[in-house]
Amino acid sequence: MLRDLVIVTGMSGSGKGTVLKVFEDMGFFCIDNLPVSLIRPFVDEIHSTEGEIGHAVLVIDIRAGEKLNELEKIIKDLRQSAFHVFVLYLEAKDDVLVRRFSETRRPHPISAEIPLRNAIRMERARLVKMRNLADATVDTSDYTVHQIKSLVMERFLKHSSSFPLNIHLISFGYKNGIPLEADLLFDVRFISNPYFVTRLKDLSGKDRAVVNYLRSFPETNEFVKRIGNLLQYLLPK
Repeated sequence: MLRDLVIVTGMSGSGKGTVLKVFEDMGFFCIDNLPVSLIRPFVDEIHSTEGEIGHAVLVIDIRAGEKLNELEKIIKDLRQSAFHVFVLYLEAKDDVLVRRFSETRRPHPISAEIPLRNAIRMERARLVKMRNLADATVDTSDYTVHQIKSLVMERFLKHSSSFPLNIHLISFGYKNGIPLEADLLFDVRFISNPYFVTRLKDLSGKDRAVVNYLRSFPETNEFVKRIGNLLQYLLPK
């Protein structure tokens, strides 16, 4: 049963695509550019089923065309429902939007026959009502992608049923190459290698004799302690 519905709207180029990816990573069911006429049927279907979709995100913006005029009434009706509706409006300064469209070389949704700046001003005027309906308005002009991600996670992570971070530990040998997927790599070749100890050569790191041998060196325990402290600080961040 649907418990939370987030509607992301706002200016083209303001970061709605980035925000949608963040929601998806947090376990929300996400749809970009759902036709306005399908919002109510979608919500009714999800809310009436016993499925696993408890949190959903819809991106609705200027691409909806004339149907965008109906969105105001739909949102007001949805806010009378049994689930929570949150409208997030994203915007940015005109110069920033122009630069972003220039960098990505993507066309503005309504700039086919008019200059980009005119299209931005026209879009801003058409979205005034949506901006007034928003529960939160965020100007992303000075935000990096990572800051936008942090902003969304701080506000909405409590609604997500997924874990915010997955940790995978990989043990490897340098002779086989460094794992390309590694974000952090710790080189322990300064510790004596049990492979070169005759009685330990054919054993693995799971064998108690190897563990005892490695722990007999002060630098092993110091290294484990320091890495542990580092990860305890980093992971919550």
